[in-house]
Amino acid sequence: MGATSGIRGAQAEKLRLTNVVKRFGGRTVVHIEDLRLGRHAIEGLIGPNGAGKTTLMNLITRKLRADDGKVVYLATGNNVVDLSRKRADRIARLGIVKSNQVIQDFETLTVRDSMLLAVASPKRERFYRLFAERDLRREVEGEVESYLEYFQFANPDGYALSAGEKKLLDIVRCLLLEPRFLLMDEPTAGLSDDQTAKVMELLLKKTSEEELSILIVEHDLDFIWQVCELVHFMAEGQILVQGPPAEIRDNTTLAEKYLGTSRV
Repeated sequence: MGATSGIRGAQAEKLRLTNVVKRFGGRTVVHIEDLRLGRHAIEGLIGPNGAGKTTLMNLITRKLRADDGKVVYLATGNNVVDLSRKRADRIARLGIVKSNQVIQDFETLTVRDSMLLAVASPKRERFYRLFAERDLRREVEGEVESYLEYFQFANPDGYALSAGEKKLLDIVRCLLLEPRFLLMDEPTAGLSDDQTAKVMELLLKKTSEEELSILIVEHDLDFIWQVCELVHFMAEGQILVQGPPAEIRDNTTLAEKYLGTSRV
């Protein structure tokens, strides 16, 4: 499936980063002078290992605090929100959600209950309240069932055992939050070709039907070329080039210095 299936056309940006700097031990690992994100339904962020891609995502979600600069969220209704001083949980509640690069799972929760926990309001997040909340189960039952059927989890009422199922569960939990801007860190890592194709199809469908923009960090460049409408290339903490997938893919300098044959 090609990216044309999910193209929504150019739109207003959702995130704007200005002079964002992050240092570790005196070394600058991210320095973004001006970056606009969310102008296309699905955008890619690629670059060599150590380029600063995951760090950049963590700065947006405030998992890490920037040493300088500003991250602004252009919310609905022309509402501009400075994320630079917001807590990570507040940013998530604004609709900016990030998937996990390293799989994180609740080992004692079933696949179904792990999905349920994702949509629980703060007052319901204690386990003893979660499982007694019948109204919550009814509210999301249809949506949860559709994801369980779509990805064909081996045992929805058991635990996610494989790395692939845990990765899919993480993606579903993010989507259940109904984000407006979703940051995905290596979403296909650990997935089979069939599972990757299903993720690709789902993301294209979601962005074509909903007001959802996605930024993907991914080492599988074939995935990037197929789903993204715009690609940002990052190296040494900076965005060096931005453009359509074909333009980035055919950039001789990038191919020789960074991309190799097919992977970052």
